[in-house]
Amino acid sequence: MALMDFIKKQFIDIIQWTESGDGTLAWRFPMADMEIQNGASLTVRESQVAVFVNEGQVADVFGPGLYKLTTQTLPVLTYLKNWDKLFESPFKSDVYFFSTRQQVDQKWGTPQPITVRDKDFGAVRLRAFGNYSFRIGDAKLFHTEISGTRELYTVADIDGQLRGLLLQNISNAIAGSGVPFLDLAANQVQFAEALAKQLVPEFAKLGIQLETITVQNVSLPEELQKILDQKIGMGMVGNDMGKFMQYQTAQAIPKFAEGAGGGGGIAGDAMGLGAGVALGQVLAQNLSQGLQAQPAAAQQQPAVAVVNPADVMTTLEKLGELKAKGILTQEEFDAKKAELLKKLV
Repeated sequence: MALMDFIKKQFIDIIQWTESGDGTLAWRFPMADMEIQNGASLTVRESQVAVFVNEGQVADVFGPGLYKLTTQTLPVLTYLKNWDKLFESPFKSDVYFFSTRQQVDQKWGTPQPITVRDKDFGAVRLRAFGNYSFRIGDAKLFHTEISGTRELYTVADIDGQLRGLLLQNISNAIAGSGVPFLDLAANQVQFAEALAKQLVPEFAKLGIQLETITVQNVSLPEELQKILDQKIGMGMVGNDMGKFMQYQTAQAIPKFAEGAGGGGGIAGDAMGLGAGVALGQVLAQNLSQGLQAQPAAAQQQPAVAVVNPADVMTTLEKLGELKAKGILTQEEFDAKKAELLKKLV
């Protein structure tokens, strides 16, 4: 009877896995009642790892290559089974293949606004989305922590876990970066780098290597978006006082026109808009004459700038408001204040 059972057994002499490209991360080689023949060949293709598991314990791990299975190529399994050096009988062992290819274009996003804490604005509610890519970095750890004895484990099986980790760590990423939130929101590459720094060790705990992550959009509350727009506008004009006041004038014209045209219909709108344009021209001209040097005139004779004290005080009040909103620093305010007060001397 024992002889008949031995004859009926099928022996495996080739072990390999041809990936189907369907997002499979782990695949168990079908053993059924079969045993692996001593001297069988193991083929591990590029972007694959093979793991031999004996009675639930991970034994030998093989990277890409072609192997002949003997006691020399299965040292851990040989030790676990207490084989003699020259064993010749077939043996049983579970063999798992893992894909180490990069899994690209994995989506992430915030289904609901999430609350993050910022040193400048306190609690901020935001929405964001992007994509990321990953690969299995430690097949042994991934087997013991994630895939286990399942016959098949796919990207879809772990997608929810990875996205949950990502959302959970957004707040920690912002806090750990030490960069003001508005600067991160204005620079999505910098935002993604802060996220990656926080997520790499978290993914590694699962045997997964984070390759890339992108932030494609950040949606802020309206009041924060207005402040961000102002910071971007100031960045465009730099520290030039004349350009700064021209920028502020351009921002104020629509509001001025709206107020002047509130009760006069089309004619009132036209008057308001005309007044706004005239105001912009006057301010730009005054600033150009009063705050910018005139090299050509300076060579002929000393220029005498006529500055209205009331204009200076109005400008200082506007600068004070910008400082209070955080658009100007204390140092920038003090410098502009000193510059304006010199004009009165």
